Amino acid sequence: MKKIFVIVIALLAADYAHAQTNKPQLSNPIRVIVFGAHPDDCDLGAGGIATMYSAMGHKVKFVSLTNGDKGHQNMSEGKLYYRRLKEAQEAAKRFGVEYEVLHNNDGELFPTLENRLEVIRQIRKWNADIVIGPRTNDYHPDHRNTGVIVQDAAYLVIVPNIASNVPPLRKNPVFLYFRDRFQKPNPFRPDIAIDITGALPQKVNGLDAHVSQFYEWLPWTNQDLENVPKDTLERKKWLFAAIEKRSAVTPEIKVALDKWYGKEKAALVKQAEVFEICEYGKQPTTEEIRKLFPMLP
Repeated sequence: MKKIFVIVIALLAADYAHAQTNKPQLSNPIRVIVFGAHPDDCDLGAGGIATMYSAMGHKVKFVSLTNGDKGHQNMSEGKLYYRRLKEAQEAAKRFGVEYEVLHNNDGELFPTLENRLEVIRQIRKWNADIVIGPRTNDYHPDHRNTGVIVQDAAYLVIVPNIASNVPPLRKNPVFLYFRDRFQKPNPFRPDIAIDITGALPQKVNGLDAHVSQFYEWLPWTNQDLENVPKDTLERKKWLFAAIEKRSAVTPEIKVALDKWYGKEKAALVKQAEVFEICEYGKQPTTEEIRKLFPMLP
């Protein structure tokens, strides 16, 4: 079984490297920008579609609003900052995206005017068609405040006198929320569901770059550190199983998949990334969503 897994991962890596080297050059690529609170948040929420967009020749950028310098049980803040920056840079190569880590400290993010203006500038400079971030109800204050900051940038990205040193967008992008499990004050609504079954190995390969998080810090917080394999291949298999479970199709997601893929194709989907449409951005039609998500049939 181990030998088969090695061969499969090697073939997938070779296919992905070939796809990255031979990307189509599009005259008008779709431009997606994803905001997370910490390095690895964007990767978890949208790593599957990021690899798909990238392979098609579209443009994706991940932005972490904090530097993640607090998220470890042993490392000091300074050492962790540089380690997480290197991990994000490696993840960018594996996903085929741009990755920027801002200088806010982990655990200290607030929805200040300064942070709002920075997000507005980021969206404008990227000329985004799609903006993705977390919802505002979440266990972590940095996640919640990232959601608030990105929400507050919606609409203002088209206002010329806001952040006037960067030209405003002519159109408001579609703003989307990541999938989450939180129920109060309202549960996540899966408006758009994307089949990432085939892209899951590439997503896991990108997440694997964040060694300090997925094999050290998060298992420690979940009191599961002793179950993380030491062998790098076994470790990646362990991560694959965790992400496979995390991206599984629920009854609510199945309804969305039926809408976008038809019942016959939807029945074959094992893993999905799903997004809720924010009311504050552009409200896309079904036809517009299909154009913005060209991986849909």
